[in-house]
Amino acid sequence: MDLFDILTLIGGLSLFLFGMDLMGASLERRAGSSLKTLLGKLTSNQFLGFLTGLGVTAVIQSSSATTVMVVGFVNSGLLSLRQAIGVIMGANVGTTVTAWILSLTGLDGGSFFIQLLKPTSFTPILALIGVILTMTAKNDKKKDTGTILLGFAVLMFGMHTMSSAVAGLQDVPEFRNILLMFRNPVLGVAAGAILTAIIQSSSASVGILQALSATGQVTYGAAIPIIMGQNIGTCVTAMLASVGANKNARRAAVVHLMFNIIGTTVWLAVFYGINAVVHFTFLGGPIDQLGIAIVHSIFNVLCAALLFPFSGLLEKLACRLIPDSKDAAEHADDKIQILDERLLATPAVALGRCQEVAETMARISMDAMKTSCQLIQQYDARSAAAIRRTEGEADQYEDMLGTYLVKLGSSDLTAQDSRTSAKILHIIGDFERISDHAVNVVESAEEMKSKGLRFSPEASHEMHVMTGAVGEIMDLALDAYLQDDPALAAKVEPLEQVVDALKEQLRNRHILRLQKGECTIELGFVWSDLLTSLERVADHCSNIAGCVIEMSHDSLHVHEYLDNVKAGSKGFQQAYDAYARKYALV
Repeated sequence: MDLFDILTLIGGLSLFLFGMDLMGASLERRAGSSLKTLLGKLTSNQFLGFLTGLGVTAVIQSSSATTVMVVGFVNSGLLSLRQAIGVIMGANVGTTVTAWILSLTGLDGGSFFIQLLKPTSFTPILALIGVILTMTAKNDKKKDTGTILLGFAVLMFGMHTMSSAVAGLQDVPEFRNILLMFRNPVLGVAAGAILTAIIQSSSASVGILQALSATGQVTYGAAIPIIMGQNIGTCVTAMLASVGANKNARRAAVVHLMFNIIGTTVWLAVFYGINAVVHFTFLGGPIDQLGIAIVHSIFNVLCAALLFPFSGLLEKLACRLIPDSKDAAEHADDKIQILDERLLATPAVALGRCQEVAETMARISMDAMKTSCQLIQQYDARSAAAIRRTEGEADQYEDMLGTYLVKLGSSDLTAQDSRTSAKILHIIGDFERISDHAVNVVESAEEMKSKGLRFSPEASHEMHVMTGAVGEIMDLALDAYLQDDPALAAKVEPLEQVVDALKEQLRNRHILRLQKGECTIELGFVWSDLLTSLERVADHCSNIAGCVIEMSHDSLHVHEYLDNVKAGSKGFQQAYDAYARKYALV
C-alpha cells in the first residue's frame, strides 16, 4: 500500500462520511412531518416506544440523531423517562439497517440479477436522477428526494473507493498483526468504542469495518468485539447532548449508555464463555460485509431482548446514579425547558414544538381576556392575580418563541416550514398584546371596585353586548389559527367592523348619559378605557385572521388584505349585516 493508496483511502473515507451525513440530513428533512406525527403519538406503552425508535432510526439512518432527539424531548417534558427507554432500545435495533444497505457492496457473482444489485451498477443511475431532481425540481420534497439519492450515491462510491484502496493491505503482515490484536475482546471493544466516539456514528464505524473486511484479513474473532464496542461509542453523542439538561434528560442519556454497556458485557461474557467450552471454529475465518451486518443485527436484537423486560430496573438505576437533589437552589435550576435547543438538530420536530407552545400561548391569552371581561361585572381578586400571572407567562412565551424561531431560521427549512415559522413569529405578538389588554381590563375592574363605582343597568347591558361580540371574535380567531382554516378566518373581519361600530355607539351613548347627569366623569374614564381595550383586542384578532388567510396564499401582506376586504364584497357585507343584527343595541 503506497502513498497514493493512502490518499485514495482518505478521499474514499471523506466521501463516505459526507454521503452518510448528506443522506441522513435529507432523510430527516424529507420525513419531517412524518416524524412529528410519529413522535407525537408516543404513549406510555413501552413496546410502541420501541417500535417508534426503531422506525425513526431506520428512516433517518442515525441512532445518534434519534437519541439526541429523545434527550431533547425528555428535557422539554414531551417524554417521560420510562417512554424514552423504549425509544432508545428501538433506536439501537433500527441503526442496523445501514449495515445491511452497505453490505450490498460485497455482493459477488456473475449472474445478471446479482450484477444489478451491486451498487456500482445502480448508484450511477440514482446519482443522475438525484442531480436532475436537485437542479430542476421546484418542489421541496422532490429536491430532498434528489439530495437523498445523491447522498446515497456518494456514500456508496466512498465505500467502494475505501474498499479498493485497502485491498492491498491483504498482503501486509503488519496489518494482519494489528487485526490479530483485536481478537482480544477487551482491546476489540475498546477499539470499536473509541473509533465510534470519534466520528460519533455507529453506522459510519460499521461501514468502515465493512470496507476493511474487503482485505480478507478481518476475522470474525476481531470483528465481533469491535462491533460490540461500537454500540458503546455511539453513546457519546447523547451524553454530550445531555450536558446542561435537566435530571430526567441526563438520566435518558445514562440509560442509553447503561443499555449498551450491560448488553455488551453480558453477551461478550456469554459468547466467549461458550467459546471456551465448544471452541467456535469460524472465529479464525474471514468476515465479509454481509457477515458484519448479520453480527451487528443479531447483537443489537439480543441486547434489546435481554434488557427490554427490565426497563423499570434501568429507570431505577438511572435515578440512583443521578438522584434528585435535596438542595432547593439546585432543584430550582432543574426545570423543564419548554423549547430545547437540542431539537434544533431536527428542524421539523423543533418547529412542531414551536407550534405547540404557540398554541398554548394563544389559549391562555384568550382565556385571560375572557376572564377579565367577567370581572367587570363581578370582581374577584384571585382571578385578577391569575390573569396577571398569565400575562407574565405570555411575555415569556413570546420571548422564548421569538429567540428560538430566529435560531431555527438558520437551519435548512423546507418552504412550508419557513412559512409556518414566519406565521408563528408574526402572530405571537398579537397574542401577547391580548394578554396585556386583559390586564388593562382587570385594572379598570379594580378601579371600579376600589372606588365603589357601578354601571347603570343600561350601561351594563351595553357592556355585555360589547364583551359578547369580543368573545365571539376571539373564539373565531383562535379556532382559525389552531385549525389553520382560512374559511373561519374570513368571518373575523366583518365582526371586527361591527365591534368598531359598537365602540362608537357606546361612546356616544355614554356622552348622552353624561349630559343628562346619569353618569359621572370618573366612571366615564373607566368606560372609555374599557372600550379602547376591547376594541384593540378585536383589532389583534383581525390581524391573526388576516395572517392565517394570507399565509394560505404564501404571503404576509396582512394590511393589504384587510384593505381589500374593507373595500367591500357581497360576502363581507352579508356577514357584517348578520353580526350587526346579532349585536344590535336595543
